[in-house]
Amino acid sequence: MEPQSLSSKGIPIVDLFAGPGGLGEGFSSVKGDPFRIIVSAEMNSSARATLRLRAFYRMLKRHGGNALDSYYRYCNGQAEAPFDDSNRELWDESGEEARQIELGTDKGNDELDVCINAHKLGPESSWVLIGGPPCQAYSVVGRVRNRGKVEYKAEDDHRHFLYREYLRIIEKYRPAVFVMENVKGILTASVGGKRIFDSILKDLSGCGNGYRIHSMSSATSFNPGDDPRMTDVHDFVIKSEEHGIPQARHRVILVGVREDIKLAPEQLEKLKGPSVQEVLGSLPRVRSGITKEKDSDERWGEVVAGHFSRMAREVRDVESHRKLHAELQDAASNISRGLGTGGLRLGRQANDGDSSSVLGGWYHDERLSVWLNHDARGHMASDLQRYAFASAWTKAYGRSPKGHGEFALEGLRPNHENWESGKFSDRFRVQAGHRVSTTITSHISKDGHYFIHYDPRQCRSLTVREAARLQTFPDNYFFQGTRTEQFHQVGNAVPPLLAKKIADLVFALLEAHRAGTPGKVQ
Repeated sequence: MEPQSLSSKGIPIVDLFAGPGGLGEGFSSVKGDPFRIIVSAEMNSSARATLRLRAFYRMLKRHGGNALDSYYRYCNGQAEAPFDDSNRELWDESGEEARQIELGTDKGNDELDVCINAHKLGPESSWVLIGGPPCQAYSVVGRVRNRGKVEYKAEDDHRHFLYREYLRIIEKYRPAVFVMENVKGILTASVGGKRIFDSILKDLSGCGNGYRIHSMSSATSFNPGDDPRMTDVHDFVIKSEEHGIPQARHRVILVGVREDIKLAPEQLEKLKGPSVQEVLGSLPRVRSGITKEKDSDERWGEVVAGHFSRMAREVRDVESHRKLHAELQDAASNISRGLGTGGLRLGRQANDGDSSSVLGGWYHDERLSVWLNHDARGHMASDLQRYAFASAWTKAYGRSPKGHGEFALEGLRPNHENWESGKFSDRFRVQAGHRVSTTITSHISKDGHYFIHYDPRQCRSLTVREAARLQTFPDNYFFQGTRTEQFHQVGNAVPPLLAKKIADLVFALLEAHRAGTPGKVQ
């Protein structure tokens, strides 16, 4: 049956396991605003608060005029709530869209079904399902940790099978297209000796009358009845840095197209991602705090400059470390003094966040008078010493130092039993300014050791805003909850700019189908 015309209200989107809304933000950013999120389901209360605030922002934006004034008053610290009497109903409506739902439970599944049925979604309509089931059990590090648990059984880990809730929605409501995201580790994860990804491909392609599962980075597709063993499953991996994202984030993204839609989506355009410094260089400089002792700008400067000076003296006569000595000496002499540690709302200065810089038009919002979520962590003095050394080394040699062999100076060895085993040789890792970043993960919520800022004079790990920029969240995307919760949200998200590029291709596919265009979307 021909799909319904794409209504003025937009193509419905159901977003499962939504996190803070990276996928949904991408679909909501397509030119012409053709998509409408009708429900986003997320079990975590802080992530749901972020989702709701963003849903409210989009509703206000569609109203135009002065509708967004209350949102910016809230962001800029001029109001305690993002709504006022003029838009309280929209605030209530945003709570209907962004819901705290625990999928996989009877209560959560029933609530989601009520939402979907209220919008009459089904196989005769053009609607899109998006989302990524929780992936901790699939990740390589996650599996290493699980193997260390004596009583751990993969087949009993409910996280392996949360994708079945995603599958249930496809089977029952038959979206025109679905977009499923997960970690690369899902390709090699197994239960009972059988590769999980083979089952996922067969399950997804076999829903209803069938779906074709497309890669967005190659011409590879998996059709109903195909043998997964004959498919190069690595073709389903998208390397974000090859598509304009400032991060080497490699994720499995499956785009399923319902069998009655006789079209295939185009592949993502190749585009080199910008470097860390190109993306973060226009943000205001902030310093780390010092934990376990009294913190002040003066004390921080003394501690960090002292670390640089001592290490410079240690390597002064080492011929192979002339470059390192120069960087340590320079940092000691030019340590950034008078910097604050930032804040949830940090006042902007002239020329902050230049909108003409790389991706500036995507990030920048001239109505913000503050930087949101730009609050630096505090670190122990011993870790500040390691950050100082690692950032100076990276500036000298273009890469992070690795393991005990290169962290050889006095006082740099951490009290960690795996330090000399080689298992965590990059336990302290700098995000080098001249490259794309490494993957921003939820581990950033635990500590900043993998995410050290490239500028030695700031001697710190990344802020939430910096991590969010590397994930391509716009600057007006306000993360809610504690700083730890904000980091967790950012680390688990799909980069919105990558999601937008995928959404562009999904929209082109649906438009071509509606128009009766044969063959592959051009």
